[in-house]
Amino acid sequence: MFNRPRRTTAGRFAIAIGLITLFAAPAVAADKVRAGTSGLALLWTFIDSGTKAGIWQKYGIEVERVALAGDAVMQQALTSGDIQFGFGSGPGMGYHSKGVPAIGVAAVAGPPYSFMITVVPKSPIRSADDLKGRRIGVTTAGSMTQWLVRELSRQKGWGPNGIIDLPMGAPRTQLVAMKAGELDGTVTTVETTATYEEQNEARGVLELGELVKDFHTHVLFARTELIDKNPDLVARFLKGWFATVAYMKANKTFAIKESAAAMKYSESSITKAMDAQFEMLSDDGRWNPKAIDKISSSLVELGILEKEPPRDKLYTDRFVPVTP
Repeated sequence: MFNRPRRTTAGRFAIAIGLITLFAAPAVAADKVRAGTSGLALLWTFIDSGTKAGIWQKYGIEVERVALAGDAVMQQALTSGDIQFGFGSGPGMGYHSKGVPAIGVAAVAGPPYSFMITVVPKSPIRSADDLKGRRIGVTTAGSMTQWLVRELSRQKGWGPNGIIDLPMGAPRTQLVAMKAGELDGTVTTVETTATYEEQNEARGVLELGELVKDFHTHVLFARTELIDKNPDLVARFLKGWFATVAYMKANKTFAIKESAAAMKYSESSITKAMDAQFEMLSDDGRWNPKAIDKISSSLVELGILEKEPPRDKLYTDRFVPVTP
């Protein structure tokens, strides 16, 4: 009779460990990045939703979103290195010419369909024609909201100052000032306006999406040091973001639920705003030359720069192309 050699418990354990080591795939740690978001916007909640949906993980990235008060604060965070990426406004592209070591790497959104002019319920203001000489609250000096007010005034034939824009900070601060009679209206997002209307605190008067068709309302910025030293990470971050956009568009119910929970708004108010977000969102980040021209002129109008900068000071087409 053939006698098989007996294996000791220790021997069997060693073999098991060896098999696990042989067949197990090596664990690769995800790249951790901090992405700043400028101001309060429904769109920024997509970053966190992308994590919950497992999208960022597919590209080997772990994203920490950092909410910041506005473009100026976000650009400061990019300068200090506190964040590696920043989601800001089109006019924020001018900060690179002022020495900020970050530049636009992709267009995030086109026309400003997410913005409205809002007034208190009993206001006599009913249309754009009623806004001449009115005091309209905006977030900060040099902001996207300030430019929108000035552009509206210019298009109405009143010059850039035919409507008085007053930097007042956060939406809630502006609402308080409006109720106190210090403002005649404010520039707010569609979702914020919808929330005000549900609570009978204010009402929307004018959607600003038709105001300017060729524009990049939101832009993604990356630190130039990161672009130079780790372009692969920048490319993967862009893929992760646009995969997230595609997922949210394909799963609207999920998008509404997650954004409502993140912003602490009702799902009904987010529902009213979601289509506007989808309409303005870019699917691939391509740069629009006409939009770049409009942003260049806005930088001078807002006093961010003394003259229009060359295009390579505003953005790089290293990761996404320019639309022909």
